[in-house]
Amino acid sequence: MPNVPGHVPQDAFPAAVVKVADALADAARRGTPCPPVRALLVDGADGAEGGIEAAYAVQRLNLRREQATGRRIVGRKIGLTSPAVQRQLGVDQPDFGALFADMAVPEGGEVPVGRLLQPKVEAEVALVLGRDLPHRRCTVVDLLRATDFALPALEIVDSRVRDWDISIVDTVADNASSGLYVLGASPVPLAGLNLRSVRMTMTRNGETASQGTGADCLGSPLNAAVWLASALAERGDPLRAGDLVLTGALGPMVPAAPGDVFHARISDLGAVEVRFAAEGDHR
Repeated sequence: MPNVPGHVPQDAFPAAVVKVADALADAARRGTPCPPVRALLVDGADGAEGGIEAAYAVQRLNLRREQATGRRIVGRKIGLTSPAVQRQLGVDQPDFGALFADMAVPEGGEVPVGRLLQPKVEAEVALVLGRDLPHRRCTVVDLLRATDFALPALEIVDSRVRDWDISIVDTVADNASSGLYVLGASPVPLAGLNLRSVRMTMTRNGETASQGTGADCLGSPLNAAVWLASALAERGDPLRAGDLVLTGALGPMVPAAPGDVFHARISDLGAVEVRFAAEGDHR
């Protein structure tokens, strides 16, 4: 196929990677989740680690396809920061995905009906960088110097895999189950802020639905961001000045339904809210 605008050459990717990328992209386009994809990526010789690397190849291919259509990557998200979730999926490390500019929902805004397939909501600390983080062994000091400010955030995760029947291979391939995100409106500098001790409470329709602390995110959201910066630099795609980083959930994620209103407050950072349009509301 000729190299035309919007086309991404796929010759460098194994056939299984292209097949899985096509399946996930088709699920998103049609609005119908697909079966789990892990069996197509986990080779018996390479085991789970090989499957994870193949899944990141799927992620890269679909990100390149989206960028070729004009979508703009503005940052990264970290997933699997909860030790309990890691044990559930049989892994000992987080994962990551990309954030596009058009995934942003305004604070207090509304998610249209049908925008996502199987949405769930979690509250997080967001960081916005003022400097590049190119080091393969990033330190907390590097991160603190590079961070302009923090914000409270809601990540609205989604899965193109049917019934959230996922392993780490499925979620990595599916851009770490990215969906949308909502940022609070008041930036807070990190000076004097202890992200390990912040407390989060998230309500759904006025009732408490999720709680946690900064320590529930790999011991601190800073630890999660340091892991991400090192992992991306190791892959030759480091975090850059201006990037947004969603550092991972501070408490359990909560399923969202049409008409739901989610409100999260994170101590020392402030609050953030989002609404899901009611059924029949197609504004």
